[in-house]
Amino acid sequence: MITLQSLAPELDAFPGTASVWCGPLGGSAVFTRAENELHYAASTMKVGVMAAAWRAAEAGRLDLDAEIAVHNEHVSSAPGGPAYANDPAYDSDPQVWDRLGGTAPLRWLIHRMIVRSSNLATNLVLGALGPREQAFEQVNEVWKLSGATRAHTDRGIEDYPARDGGISNEVTAADLAALFGALAAHRLASPAGSAAMIDVLTAQECRDDLHLGLPAGTRVALKNGWVTGERHSSALIFPPDAPPYLLAACTTGEVSDADACALLGRVAAASWAQLGVN
Repeated sequence: MITLQSLAPELDAFPGTASVWCGPLGGSAVFTRAENELHYAASTMKVGVMAAAWRAAEAGRLDLDAEIAVHNEHVSSAPGGPAYANDPAYDSDPQVWDRLGGTAPLRWLIHRMIVRSSNLATNLVLGALGPREQAFEQVNEVWKLSGATRAHTDRGIEDYPARDGGISNEVTAADLAALFGALAAHRLASPAGSAAMIDVLTAQECRDDLHLGLPAGTRVALKNGWVTGERHSSALIFPPDAPPYLLAACTTGEVSDADACALLGRVAAASWAQLGVN
């Protein structure tokens, strides 16, 4: 039987950094590997943006059913930096672009930000949270409440002026697991709000990494992220005959995305062998 421990040599030999945190919901890790190493966040930061929006709605500062203008001009996190725009060719969700120049419900934009990892929707949701500094303060408060120790979110997607100025978004496998654990424990929103966000994550349509190693039909609340040289995925997994558990895996290195996805699939299969069956 493949186990997470049996994958340790492969993880150690990865040409870069491969990080894993796996353990039962509400419990200690059963396996970790480089779990506190920082990785560029890619689209995993979108879970924190969703939680910040839900918290603002529950506090009465935001209406999730409000119509939001769909535009493609965003305020950079670079001090005095120019406005920046998203590239439709770099986005995995054409549905949001189809509404450019019109409006869309904020709740729908949050959904597309997660299930199709829409970059344009992400920046629009960040804009709905308020001015730039206020928006990122709310997202970083989510990290803090989750118990994350190193993860931070300080710029939008494709904010290249900020990137060039050294402003970035970073995560660790441990902090991603903490984020999903806090969401499941209702520490970030009400029970109803937490359940609604988990339902959004469970509707994930980008299923080409951790899903590869899990039995078909398994309920999985998941968000992944990828750019060249980076492939990360974090999940709350609900086995039918065992308690829920958390799995977060991040890779940064010179391998193809297909190879990184295959590795994450093997990590998921090993996690299932240890925690998915009573």
